[in-house]
Amino acid sequence: MPKKKKTEGEESVEALEEKNPEELTKKEVEKLAEAESTTLEKDVEKKKKEILEKAKKLAEQISAEGISSEELKEKVKIKKRTDMLIPLEEYVKTGIYLGTRAVTPTMKPFVYRRRADGLAIFNTDIIDEKLKEGIEYISKFSPDEIILVCKRQVGWKAANMFSKLTGIRVFTKKYPSGILTNTALPDFFENELTIIADSWLDKNALHDTMRAGKKIMLICDTNNFSQGADKIIIGNNKSGKSLGVIFYLLARGYCKNKEIEADIPDLDWWTNEEDIKEEKPRRKIERSENRYGV
Repeated sequence: MPKKKKTEGEESVEALEEKNPEELTKKEVEKLAEAESTTLEKDVEKKKKEILEKAKKLAEQISAEGISSEELKEKVKIKKRTDMLIPLEEYVKTGIYLGTRAVTPTMKPFVYRRRADGLAIFNTDIIDEKLKEGIEYISKFSPDEIILVCKRQVGWKAANMFSKLTGIRVFTKKYPSGILTNTALPDFFENELTIIADSWLDKNALHDTMRAGKKIMLICDTNNFSQGADKIIIGNNKSGKSLGVIFYLLARGYCKNKEIEADIPDLDWWTNEEDIKEEKPRRKIERSENRYGV
């Protein structure tokens, strides 16, 4: 009996990761994009190590073929700008420019290139420009008109400090669905702007804000869709160090523009890996599920 042909979207996440990113269909990109944001933090770190090992081996092969590291650097020139919010080296150290294998159509214009291991790389100049625009945008609102939602645990430390410095309300561990739309709830309130750390993880807050007709600012990785956003910031939203530098710059810029006197910790505090806790597995993943639990 002939095997039933798989329909589009039935391939496993593992199989999609092995495919050429440029050959993925729209549905395959969406499936891979969601998996890259909803997987457990430990799985993400493990996968990053595997990818880095592969990249190292590939770099050794390239070197053996006679291409020097200086020549590679010439091919991947990064324009240094004197007017950046922080030095370029600080952006590089935090890995804010590192995207994922999945690249959505709305994020493609911001991708500079792909690494040999398939990871998409953001244009660092555009990251800086988008952060400047983001600072100016949130500065149009008072603290009591804004909320920040960040379900990803590695971002909690920086998100809470951002809230403490600016007076902006933050939701980390759980966002109570309906508090922006259901007037019957005792904790219902109205805001004017919601800052979303990851549209995949924080989709409840995103949908509530859209239903309420309020403004949205999204932090978008290469695997996020930017539809529905009034303003976007681009960058790695999976890493605690990257989220740290984003919340640091937003807090610093907002306090300056609003003339809020605040004792803002230096950048090292926001990106200190020792203080950024990894997410613990919530439960054992059953054999019937794939390793992403989706």
